[in-house]
Amino acid sequence: MIRRILTFGGYFEEFMESLDDKTKRKIKEGLLMISTQQRLSVKFVKSIADGLFELRVLWNGNIYRVFFIFDEGNIVVLFNGFQKKTMKTPQKEINKALRIKKEYYDYKRQ
Repeated sequence: MIRRILTFGGYFEEFMESLDDKTKRKIKEGLLMISTQQRLSVKFVKSIADGLFELRVLWNGNIYRVFFIFDEGNIVVLFNGFQKKTMKTPQKEINKALRIKKEYYDYKRQ
């Protein structure tokens, strides 16, 4: 199985631009796993809410998260990403991802 990875709204690109090259590479490794593996451990991918998932990346003592959805079977749509600094994923980041998800589906309907 090969999944196609897309982005929506420019949020993911903005997040990636803020990272150093080694961190970008580590996140891209996680995205490669999503695109090529049928099942992933909750160590790497976790369901958050309402069809929203997060890619979990630990690199160089830092924790990074990328929110995404699965759309139309083999399509993964990336939304926002952030560096996690607390034990629990901040609700404001989840809300932002859910807002982007709504924007995405509104855009698709047009």
